[in-house]
Amino acid sequence: MPETTVRVLDKVNSPDDLKKLDIKEMYELSNEMRELIIKKVNTTGGHFGPNLGIVETTIALHYVFNSPVDKFVFDVSHQCYPHKMITGRKEGFLNPESYLKYTGYTAPEETDHDLFKIGHTSTSISLATGLAKGRDLLGGRENIIALIGDGSLTGGEALEGLNNAAVLGSNIIIIVNDNDMSIAENQGGICNMLTELRENNGEVENNFFKSLGFEYHYISDGHNLEKLIETFSEVKDTDHPVLIHIHTIKGKGFEPAVVNKESFHWILPNTLDHLNDEPSEQGESYESLTKDYILSKANAGEPIVAMNAATPGVFGWNKEFRNKLGSHYIDVGIAEQQATGMASGIAKRGGKPILAFMSSFVQRTYDQLSQDMALNNAPVTMLIFWGGISNADATHLCTFDIPLISNIPNIVYLAPTCKEEYLRMLDWSYNQNEHPVAIRVPFELTTSGVEDKTDYSILNKYQMVEKGEKVGIIALGSFFRKGKEVKELLKKECGINATLINPRFITGIDKDMLEDLKSNHSVIVTLEDGELDGGFGEKITRFYGGSSIKVLNFGSHKEFTDRTPIEELYQRYHLTNELIVQDIKNVL
Repeated sequence: MPETTVRVLDKVNSPDDLKKLDIKEMYELSNEMRELIIKKVNTTGGHFGPNLGIVETTIALHYVFNSPVDKFVFDVSHQCYPHKMITGRKEGFLNPESYLKYTGYTAPEETDHDLFKIGHTSTSISLATGLAKGRDLLGGRENIIALIGDGSLTGGEALEGLNNAAVLGSNIIIIVNDNDMSIAENQGGICNMLTELRENNGEVENNFFKSLGFEYHYISDGHNLEKLIETFSEVKDTDHPVLIHIHTIKGKGFEPAVVNKESFHWILPNTLDHLNDEPSEQGESYESLTKDYILSKANAGEPIVAMNAATPGVFGWNKEFRNKLGSHYIDVGIAEQQATGMASGIAKRGGKPILAFMSSFVQRTYDQLSQDMALNNAPVTMLIFWGGISNADATHLCTFDIPLISNIPNIVYLAPTCKEEYLRMLDWSYNQNEHPVAIRVPFELTTSGVEDKTDYSILNKYQMVEKGEKVGIIALGSFFRKGKEVKELLKKECGINATLINPRFITGIDKDMLEDLKSNHSVIVTLEDGELDGGFGEKITRFYGGSSIKVLNFGSHKEFTDRTPIEELYQRYHLTNELIVQDIKNVL
């Protein structure tokens, strides 16, 4: 009979089991964990490089400290896979049928070893200061450990956390995982400071962390288990703030991920199966249209600058594009607040910033949108990508940008339905100087084939696509196609020729058009790919509140969903064409 391979991981069902291993077994365990991460993430997609780079650190943490009594807080938590394997969730990496059982982020509902759901960055130190203060108030004695990456230190909240942790006067241990990489390349003076520390083995005259008041330790090889265990043991149960700066390799154990760290930060399913394939020719997309527009302006010598906060891949802003732009490109690091404030300053000085955000990250800069940009009417062009209902993790939902942005005064939020509208909106926003303008970029490129000649300086004028009667369908942005489908189904099933309207403007209502509908319409339907509470449809409902017209708003509920299939969400929200038509029938 063939021999059955016995993994070291087979013996590890909890951190207590890990403590029974010797150094040789722990190194074997690290290799096994990497193999499992590579296989699982290639199957499901997810964060790749960050998890490969943190394996030994995680093993050493669990070997020295006593989770869940001692508290670990993972920044972003896109490096928590090794932690999950050690804390009773290895089935999600060993058994392909269980690959999707656990979320890709820390999750308290899964285990007591996770304290927070965390998917946005620069938060771990602030959360840890709160845990430490709560412990001190209640007379606890556990260790509080915050793990944060060098890229995350570019975020303002991380610096606020450091500022407060340094004077806490009790146990808090901060581990800076420095792999000289954010999602894309690191940016800014913080990263230059870390580079100086790395190049001088932690020995520099002007040590930022020491200046703040931390006891500072540097580990040049963050994959050396002996050194990690020695240092963690030395600071365990400390009575004052400690910072341990470790140098690791993002993507360790998979050479393509080490060589090309940006591309392997997060991968799609089956990416590793096609490493040697010839690059496929990319078709036209909203990303390519945006890049072409920006490059044309930069090449013409205009004062345009493309800006983002450490997520250029979301917008297709690859290295080639960034290199072509040169000084016309700014990545501020993981610092959405800085991006908005800086863009507002550029616009006020006469520059032309085009600021791109993923919808999920817009909330990180709400105050700057309101105060720095909108209150001052800074004519920034802001592009919002990935907005809409999806099966994303709870930490990365993109359904909240419409209520968030559209209710701030002075901002004009636009929702194109096709390529022609998008380019017209982009060009209008770029050339005007009256308003901050946001554009909700659709996922799927569609084309009308007709040049859009709309004058968007005449605010809040909707497009009457087809005039009908009895039922009016106002379908916003990416849901305009759904509006057309609902109109067709309503005619087929009920013989009703509904009015179809493309509102284009999210931030206001076309009072004249809405008033005109009162004459021969009894039901108005709004469709929006986002949260209803505080959203676009409620503006329409409020307008008709004193009339006999009934308004049906279709969109998502106010809730945090977590990897819920999109089909299930559409059923829950009555967003299938059939359910929408049935709801219309019910009120007619």
